[in-house]
Amino acid sequence: MSTSQSEPITVYSDYVCPFCYLGRESLSRYQERRDEELAINWQPFDLRRGKRNPDGTIDHSVDDGKDDDYYAQAKESVRRLQEKYDVDMTLELATDVDSFNAQIASYYVAEHYPYETWLDFDVAIFEALWEDGRDIGDEDVLADLAEAVGVDPEEIRDALDDETLREQIEAEWSTAQQQGVTGVPTFAYEGYSARGAVPPEQLQRLVEGVN
Repeated sequence: MSTSQSEPITVYSDYVCPFCYLGRESLSRYQERRDEELAINWQPFDLRRGKRNPDGTIDHSVDDGKDDDYYAQAKESVRRLQEKYDVDMTLELATDVDSFNAQIASYYVAEHYPYETWLDFDVAIFEALWEDGRDIGDEDVLADLAEAVGVDPEEIRDALDDETLREQIEAEWSTAQQQGVTGVPTFAYEGYSARGAVPPEQLQRLVEGVN
């Protein structure tokens, strides 16, 4: 496979979104069939905004328009896509997990380590939650995942205590909303976008303009 790179695909996602996990599986399948490497420009998005208590717990009493019917349909869609993409998932939804710490850690690694290291860490976070059922909001879990991909775990602990970094992440969330991102995953490429865990063929059309 050629190692030359094309323009990266921008992916807006939140680790606690099952469709983001499934969408990344679809993206991986599209990437595998390409001759040129297609890098990912990850942009964080916060599905818990407005529901997060000061201690990091989730306030389920906040009305976000998602009722029992919504979650039942979401679970059905997750099962369908899980079967379609043949992926292992311990969880179908992760409504009690907060990804703020995971996004901070990922953002830090993306800024301070090579792309390949960030990608390994990013994949490890997704798999820890959706395949292993681990709490990716837990500092020790994130430190373990970081160490496994060659990142100093103490750097991750320090990053999670960095208020400036937290403010930067929150600014990224606001920017995404200002750019019209209302849900995740959203894949964007050269002015065009696709939302949801779309199939590899649709990502190919997005990037290559193939009908």
